[in-house]
Amino acid sequence: MKQLFTLLLAFVTVGTFAQKNFQGKATYMSKTTVDMSSWGSRMNSMSEAQKKQIAARMKSMLEKTFILSFDKTASIYKEDEKLSAPGASGGMRFGGMTGGGTKYKNTKDLVALEATEFFGKNFLISDTMEMPQWELGSETKKIGEYVCYKATLTKDVDATDWRNMRRRNREDDKKKDEAKKDSTETVKVTEDIEIPKKITVTAWYTPQIPVSNGPGEYWGLPGLILEINEGRTTILCTEIVLNPSEKIEITKPTKGDEVTRKEYVSIITKKMEEMRQNFRSRGRGRGRF
Repeated sequence: MKQLFTLLLAFVTVGTFAQKNFQGKATYMSKTTVDMSSWGSRMNSMSEAQKKQIAARMKSMLEKTFILSFDKTASIYKEDEKLSAPGASGGMRFGGMTGGGTKYKNTKDLVALEATEFFGKNFLISDTMEMPQWELGSETKKIGEYVCYKATLTKDVDATDWRNMRRRNREDDKKKDEAKKDSTETVKVTEDIEIPKKITVTAWYTPQIPVSNGPGEYWGLPGLILEINEGRTTILCTEIVLNPSEKIEITKPTKGDEVTRKEYVSIITKKMEEMRQNFRSRGRGRGRF
């Protein structure tokens, strides 16, 4: 009886993905942790009310919900502001998976686009899609009802992605430097802040959903990616709906000035430096393009 059930389940699964108009929708929860101790004396000088206010603001920035709508080859990934932490939709947004834009991927045509806004200006960013060099592992775990396999990847860090910023010259960094001279190269942002040039990403994917896709920029595995661990950020799939009753529209974004990822990073870096200089001179720091 058990063998018969397994066989029937296999037929149902194959039939689901063999459908010409197969579609799916996956909900992901993204969470980034921040070491508040790195704030040092600044944090100690604040009142408890101020600390709670900052913690609430950080929570709204660092805990978000995203929806990945996908078919066999294409996907749209964007924030679901209705399900994100209260207040998360407001404020300034930066590059990386926590941005407020819409990310489009087509793994067949190798097209990747991101429509996003920065300081009131709309951009349409194009990325080069090259097959990610994942290292497949044999370790497994279950996420919900799906059996997932582990894969790792080393990638360059987006210089505008503030989630990977860390305080320089901290005591634990000094210990690492003394032990192994810290082989990880970093980019200096300010006198106190730096960003590593490379980071190791761990993915968990399920062959039970045989689409080469995943949250944000991630793809290239023999199954849907249900979890990503990237530095201090974890992205976890909390719900999957296959062939939803309401048809999903997966179309390329078209709104915004067309730029490459390199050009966009240059624009953001220049703007942030302008803000830093304005702040130093006690200006407002919010100029125009």
